[in-house]
Amino acid sequence: MGAVITVVDYGRSNLLSVRRALEHCGAQVRFASAPEEVLRAQALVLPGVGAFADGMEQLRRQGLAGPIRQKAGEGTPLLGICLGMQMLLEAGVEGGLTEGLGLIAGQVGPLPDKTADGAPLKVPHVGWGALTLAPSGASGLLRGTRQGDEVYFVHSFAARPARREDCAATVEYGGHTVCAAVARGNVTGLQFHPEKSGPVGLCMIRAFVESIG
Repeated sequence: MGAVITVVDYGRSNLLSVRRALEHCGAQVRFASAPEEVLRAQALVLPGVGAFADGMEQLRRQGLAGPIRQKAGEGTPLLGICLGMQMLLEAGVEGGLTEGLGLIAGQVGPLPDKTADGAPLKVPHVGWGALTLAPSGASGLLRGTRQGDEVYFVHSFAARPARREDCAATVEYGGHTVCAAVARGNVTGLQFHPEKSGPVGLCMIRAFVESIG
């Protein structure tokens, strides 16, 4: 019997693709849309698409923000994906300055709209990007990832961790270095979509599944 992973359902994600990827890697998947379901979780995945303020408002409306914080504080493995990764931080400015879950120190801000040379830069960043792993990315979910492995991004905002060691990987976009993954203890966030990133992304998801005792 595989690890049981609870995916937080707050109406802001394509749950089917996340579920399929987790099941492909050997997990049993449950969905949680109520606080008591989150509190029973053995491991949590917080996916998401859309704006930071809207995502946090929906988590609060369903009473899920507090339980997610509690479980993370208890050491429960937690993986945030895309918007879910951004909401792990203390605050975001998309849709107005909004308090996040506060599990990773730092804020989420807009991607630059000009390249490092001053040319117009397309935002959102949509497409494949090559990862540069930080020393903290050598373990955890990125332990099977190699320098330069490509993953799939769709985002207009990016995490800016306050602690350099919390950024596990970066991606270059328009000559700018952008945080692509965060990690601190049992909490990991991926700005890209591992479920849409082929074998490289599945390797990360499998590492998450296998990390659950």
